[in-house]
Amino acid sequence: MPKQVDHRERREAIARALWRVVEQRGVSHLTMRVVAQEAGISLGQLQHYFASRASMLSFAMDFASERTSLRVEQGLKKLGDCPHPRDVLRLTLAEMLPLHGDARATSRMSAAYVLEALHDESIHEQARRSLVQGRALVEQLVREAVADGHIDSDRDPATETNLLLALTGFTPLIELDVIGPQDALTAIDTHLDRLFGGNARNA
Repeated sequence: MPKQVDHRERREAIARALWRVVEQRGVSHLTMRVVAQEAGISLGQLQHYFASRASMLSFAMDFASERTSLRVEQGLKKLGDCPHPRDVLRLTLAEMLPLHGDARATSRMSAAYVLEALHDESIHEQARRSLVQGRALVEQLVREAVADGHIDSDRDPATETNLLLALTGFTPLIELDVIGPQDALTAIDTHLDRLFGGNARNA
């Protein structure tokens, strides 16, 4: 058992090194050798944990998704028992944007992963599956909000989900200083107020 724990910890350390390379130097510098140097290990040691660049990238993306989910879970605990669905959606959308250090690292990792998936069949399906699962979770929240009367019943859950996820498109605008983080949050709040109508509650 100790060896399994050490193995996971080393893989996570490598994933964090990969995030730093993407965040600080860009995806064009994302090679196994550069990641090994960033992680403070030899290329041979890295290859013991990851046989290929694609497998390393896939694990780093899965780990990024886990970290995002953990941040959402921690945020939900702060909202208390039975949080309003508007608050849950706001929290979920905010954690998908590069609004703080950890989210910025995972956001840039996600962008690099999508670009890689467009040209690498070995990771394309995994990337697509992850996005499908994430979208399904948001749609479930919307459908529950409609069923519970928080959102008008004439709203189409699938369309509303797509519109909500479109708000994560603020990422490049934030990263390139076109708008500020508060501008993105204001837009999210405005959209949620419109979606929930008279049932909206201040976050």
